[in-house]
Amino acid sequence: MPFTYDDSNIFARILRGEIPCDRVAENDHALAFRDIAPKVPVHVLVIPKGNYVSFDDFAANAGEGEIAGFMRLCAEVCAAEGVGLEQGQGFRVISNAGAHGVQEVPHFHLHIMGGAVMGPMIGARG
Repeated sequence: MPFTYDDSNIFARILRGEIPCDRVAENDHALAFRDIAPKVPVHVLVIPKGNYVSFDDFAANAGEGEIAGFMRLCAEVCAAEGVGLEQGQGFRVISNAGAHGVQEVPHFHLHIMGGAVMGPMIGARG
């Protein structure tokens, strides 16, 4: 079953200021904040301010300014967190979509993760 945008999801509530977050960066189109259960030393979520369910929804339906603003904020986060290739050892960007992607929140977001070697992208299939 496809996800539909749920205005009561946790990220929508964060954007409305109903739930606090540990803000890393923000611009007119996106917000970046620390994951509450980080898997590596740097684990930042970047979310668009628009109502997009997944990466493909965002890529197909967001305006050029939204896409550029979102991507620029991602680059700002990588630099600020010291994981960009100019100052760090690298990072991983993950977007989960739908049931097979194990998406938990129906609001498009990227996980920017770094500060440690993370191993292979996908483990054993099961």
